[in-house]
Amino acid sequence: MFASARSDRQAASTRLRPPSPGHGDGRPTLESLFAEETGDPLARAFGGRRPVHSFTGMRPVAANEVPALWAGMHARPRSRPAVGYVHVPFCENHCLFCGFYQNPWHATKGAPYVDAVIAQLEAFARTPARDGPPLQAVYLGGGTPTALATGDIVRLITALRRHLPLTPDCEITLEGRITTLDADKALAAYDAGVTRISLGVQSFNEKVRRPQGRRAGTDDLMQDLAALVALDRGAVAIDLIYGLPRQLPEDVADDMHRAADLGLDGVSLYSLHLIPGTPLLTAIEKGKMEPAPTTGLGDYLAAGEDAALSEGWERISANHWRGSLRERSVYNVAAKVGHDCLAFGAGAAGFLDGLHYRINTDLATYQADAGGTRPLAPGLMRASPIAPVLNAVKSGMELGRLDPRAVDCAIADLCGAEATSFYTHAAPLIVQWTRAGLFEPDHRFHRLTRAGRFWQVAMTGRLISWLGQHPDLGDLT
Repeated sequence: MFASARSDRQAASTRLRPPSPGHGDGRPTLESLFAEETGDPLARAFGGRRPVHSFTGMRPVAANEVPALWAGMHARPRSRPAVGYVHVPFCENHCLFCGFYQNPWHATKGAPYVDAVIAQLEAFARTPARDGPPLQAVYLGGGTPTALATGDIVRLITALRRHLPLTPDCEITLEGRITTLDADKALAAYDAGVTRISLGVQSFNEKVRRPQGRRAGTDDLMQDLAALVALDRGAVAIDLIYGLPRQLPEDVADDMHRAADLGLDGVSLYSLHLIPGTPLLTAIEKGKMEPAPTTGLGDYLAAGEDAALSEGWERISANHWRGSLRERSVYNVAAKVGHDCLAFGAGAAGFLDGLHYRINTDLATYQADAGGTRPLAPGLMRASPIAPVLNAVKSGMELGRLDPRAVDCAIADLCGAEATSFYTHAAPLIVQWTRAGLFEPDHRFHRLTRAGRFWQVAMTGRLISWLGQHPDLGDLT
């Protein structure tokens, strides 16, 4: 299955033609997936950085099939690696760049909502689906979970540990904002079982932070983070964004240096995505805010990565760095590469038994039936028949090194040992992307260069598109 890889590389190493449009039936031609060979791939390789959604290749389930499938998902033990997600859909204010805002926070909403989530956990624990591989990670996201009162956070974490099977080293992440997390609340969360705290910082630069709705000033933010790190009870990680209005590449470098100075355990460095309907894009379109940079974004990534490297940080996925071995980022990787995900809370999305589902987003509806068997939003999505192959591709690209052997094993499991290898099918793309400066050989792997990491999402989407024309997988899609 793997012996022909070297001859495949040699056969594909000739100069390939420039990009051409797709087939008339909507399938892309090979050439249309090529990168531009400009000599500066960080600045320009593709026309866009289209997202790769978790439901890529999924198909909607007919409405009349949903009740039986939903019941069936819970009627048998699980068999696949899994994580858990708990959604807390409240925010004190709507950050301008955020596309996930759902409900305004008020202190009176916390306890009833936690009651409903615990009722859902209890109901799930009574089903056979509770049994199976223990969860490797649980993520409390939002929204702003740290807005909950200390007692409600403790009740929720305690219920998670009581009702869900967890590995002994299960990573339990509490997400939130530093303005709603003082030392006493953090200590109580750690005592209850939290092992990791993840906070949205976006930028330490006040000229960048304030216009985006971040309330904490830089000095207060730094002091509060330092106090949290000083507790020394678990990993502390933050999210940073590059490409925000008024931001310069040197600001991103300074952000990474500040993170290192604080002794943080992990940093995610993401590119800004202007999401339709968000206050930020609306303000930019109306001329009420400076536009976000649309060119030279690779320089922002380069500045951040150079700063991280100079501080001795280790990159553990395409967008995530760690400053200590305490940081693992288990959930963030697992959720992107196809693990099952048990979902709890209004609006939470999950994946189980080959089906993608979403819990009802309406608070009143959710709280009324969370203890029942079906607090479900309309519709289910069925995973692609070739999902294991897609997940092997997404996993390698997310971790920054594509492993053809892992993809071939997934293909062989579906189609037999004589199936066309991944490299035979994808060699023209891989060779051309290597020549364009997006991949570099690394033993049996194809490691993403810095430019490849910048374009990773676009590359993953194109690989998945091309797999749809694989001679053995095509009949399954």
